[in-house]
Amino acid sequence: MPTTTERAWQRLRDRIDWAAPFARLATTHGLGAMGEAMLAMALASSLFFKTDPAEGREKVLLGLLITMAPFAVVGPLIGPVMDRVRGGHRAVVVGSMALRAATATTMVWAVADESWVLFPAAFLMLVLGKTYQVARAAVVPTVVPGDRELIEANSKLQLLGGVAGALGSIPGGLLFLVGPAAVTVGCALCFGAASLASLQIPRHRVAETPPAPAEVAELRGAAVVLAASAMAVLRAMVGFATFLLAFELRGAQRSPVENLAEHLVVALRSFPGLVIEPLSEPPKWYFAVIVAVGLSGSMAGASLAPRLRSMLSEDRILLGAAAFGALGALVASLMGGLAAFVVLGGSVAVAGSTAKQAFDSLVQRDAPDANRGRSFARFESRFQVAWVIGAVVPTALHLPFDAGAGVVAAAGIFAAGCYWVGRFPQLSRSGKSGISRSRGSSGSV
Repeated sequence: MPTTTERAWQRLRDRIDWAAPFARLATTHGLGAMGEAMLAMALASSLFFKTDPAEGREKVLLGLLITMAPFAVVGPLIGPVMDRVRGGHRAVVVGSMALRAATATTMVWAVADESWVLFPAAFLMLVLGKTYQVARAAVVPTVVPGDRELIEANSKLQLLGGVAGALGSIPGGLLFLVGPAAVTVGCALCFGAASLASLQIPRHRVAETPPAPAEVAELRGAAVVLAASAMAVLRAMVGFATFLLAFELRGAQRSPVENLAEHLVVALRSFPGLVIEPLSEPPKWYFAVIVAVGLSGSMAGASLAPRLRSMLSEDRILLGAAAFGALGALVASLMGGLAAFVVLGGSVAVAGSTAKQAFDSLVQRDAPDANRGRSFARFESRFQVAWVIGAVVPTALHLPFDAGAGVVAAAGIFAAGCYWVGRFPQLSRSGKSGISRSRGSSGSV
């Protein structure tokens, strides 16, 4: 009986033309996702999880603030230059993968010796990963034949990233038997292979000329601006939930439910002959569960979005994604333990992934004169900044899990409410026209 990962891989293999230019980007993306999975495994048992959470917060906060600097520069300054240089964004893809391979190589001894060099190296990997995502958003429109294939291409890349991450955990697990340093070696090899594969991506200019007035006007239209704002809030929710869970898994805080359980255990231990061990910090295997849930949620969202677009307009999908993320966070705030972690991580991952596919389709629909590569790269830069801002909050503030989940729920409700109020007149009139437009956005790559 084939597993879920095997079935997903079979669908991808049948639906992607592996001789096309898109396949070269897909190969690069898949190898990079395998490297990221191994990097997460190497860090899970490293100094990150052995450092006192209070000390670690200061270093993590500094690193997150540093990560915002590149995007503040890339968007308004470097971005337009790369748009009009032949192969500019491809060069960023190649460079980011090569630098990640070099950084992972330096992390081998840092992981083995538990050196503090691991902290700046890990944050450099984070910056390079976010930079790659921005460049990839610009490259995708240059490797597919037309606008109709663009959204499906993004969905396939997200699916491929999840499958490759799951597959990467297999050799990563075998290397982990040798030690975390061995997993870091595998990580460096994956990024090295990705940098070589990226050299096969065709060189294109993302934009020949500066933005035309029609392009600027469309991208500043109410539909696109509201959708981009909602998407930024959702991306901030993902960053917030990621670091809230990371510190919770390091035992920084316990929810009121867990505190009550601890008091109950202490009371029960007073009975003669009854031996009950007190609650300890969350076990390390929780980290693997949450990573798996996040990958599965992203894959589910990428698979779900194209099916939803055959029934609903992009506006309703984006609205529903924000509401779903808020509902999942609200439920998680009332729970405790691993179940709460799974509900929060899974719901936010599904919401963010589904919303991203809907947003891409909405830009394609409402900004037909916009240059896809240029506009998607700029939007992605803003979304990455939103992710960092969301991650900064639970890092700077010592929030209990239930309070943090409540913040995520409030953000989702705010995003859904504002989007509904802003788009209500259009949504009430869209009806079947939105469905027909969304049906026309499917294609094959």
